[in-house]
Amino acid sequence: MVKKMIMVKNNNPITLITLLSLLSYVVLVVGDSISHGVTEEAERDRVVSLPGQPDVAFQQFSGYVTVNKVAGRALFYWLTEAVSNPLNKPLVLWLNGGPGCSSVAYGASEEIGPFRINRSGSGLYLNKFSWNQAANLLFLESPAGVGFSYSNHSSDLFNTGDLRTARDSLEFLINWMERFPRYKQREIYITGESYAGHYVPQLAREILAYNAVSKHPLNLKGIMVGNAVTDNYYDNLGTVTYWWSHAMISDKTFHQLVNTCDFHRQKNSDECESLYSYAMDQEFGNIDQYNIYAPPCNNSDGSSVVGPTHRNMKLPHLPNQIFRKLSGYDPCTEKHAEKYYNRPDVQKALHANVTKIPYKWTACSEVLNRNWNDSEASILPIYRQLMKGGVKIWVFSGDVDSVVPVTASRFALGQLKLQIKIPWYPWYVKKQVGGWTEVYEGLTFATVRGAGHEVPLFKPRAALELFRSFLRDNPLPKS
Repeated sequence: MVKKMIMVKNNNPITLITLLSLLSYVVLVVGDSISHGVTEEAERDRVVSLPGQPDVAFQQFSGYVTVNKVAGRALFYWLTEAVSNPLNKPLVLWLNGGPGCSSVAYGASEEIGPFRINRSGSGLYLNKFSWNQAANLLFLESPAGVGFSYSNHSSDLFNTGDLRTARDSLEFLINWMERFPRYKQREIYITGESYAGHYVPQLAREILAYNAVSKHPLNLKGIMVGNAVTDNYYDNLGTVTYWWSHAMISDKTFHQLVNTCDFHRQKNSDECESLYSYAMDQEFGNIDQYNIYAPPCNNSDGSSVVGPTHRNMKLPHLPNQIFRKLSGYDPCTEKHAEKYYNRPDVQKALHANVTKIPYKWTACSEVLNRNWNDSEASILPIYRQLMKGGVKIWVFSGDVDSVVPVTASRFALGQLKLQIKIPWYPWYVKKQVGGWTEVYEGLTFATVRGAGHEVPLFKPRAALELFRSFLRDNPLPKS
């Protein structure tokens, strides 16, 4: 067949078939954007492809949403839509803790997101247990000063805390919905881990208050938190009890800690602090506190890699953290993330660092962590408020984490004195016990057997099953 040729102004010949194909593609993209409610502003945030990314069918968007014009605070987000039928699936916001750590570094890049970063930081590979199989995932770097999120007032990095974080996150959601109106009526779930045990319920509380006076309420349905900081007293008591019951410390040190430390306080006496230091320096040994049965990630010279991570750094008994290692997992993903997200081509693809932040992207901000301004002593009153407001609550716990351990969560939740609907039972994944669970009026608690602090990292299949059950509001499978 002879192809009729047409000429364009630069004199390059294009076949009519090729031109029609290009026009069809443009119409398809524009039509898809219109039919899916993508605003012009959202279209500017579209991520075409990340460097070294495998081909995917789902859409991605990332960029900044201003939450305070006076201070110039802007929060960075990354949306990875559902693999299939995104218009019919809920929106799930994921928050990491610290405080001061990045949801891009942890949630997106080593836990529930669709991609993993290879060891050299040169590219990505797929996570076959990504939660975007079941929902649209929105990762938020919060508060300003975390990751790519920034403030034009440097003082904001030295005086932030729980209250401002919750209010800024609410402002983010409200403004983000204007950019993505197709999500305005969508079911919203908020999830996270560790110090996000504060962020998640506090943001939910702000949403309930906003909904009470707004003509356009956010469709919040539920929250889910893992290995979550919940209550100063019971978290601390539960932690030292876990250490003792798992033979990490001696009887003598356990009794000294219980008798000397005021577990209600966030900042304890020098005597108490020295006991914590002694326990970790002299009795723990070279272990990974985030998975006590996994060998730590060591340098080639045999020394441990030490640095700040997102695991709760605010409780008084926590030292600088040791990166973890588990057979079958890459132990140093934070370092790979810092290589990858500091690449100029990656930042350009993500529409990140557009203001040229005067510091490198890091997985966690020590400045924010060390200068945290306010922290609620207990989240339990918020749980009661959320349950009264009809918000579904799930709490899960990896049972080999010694930082915010299962005993801490059980001690804290026990104070709610909730009526039991379904008594304690083992739940299953692939015919194996995935953990144990109990369903209460207004709250579900579940453990994940053999999982460390980052449950989706260590037990990805079980975590995805947990997530699917949470979204369906179904008890975890008994067989």
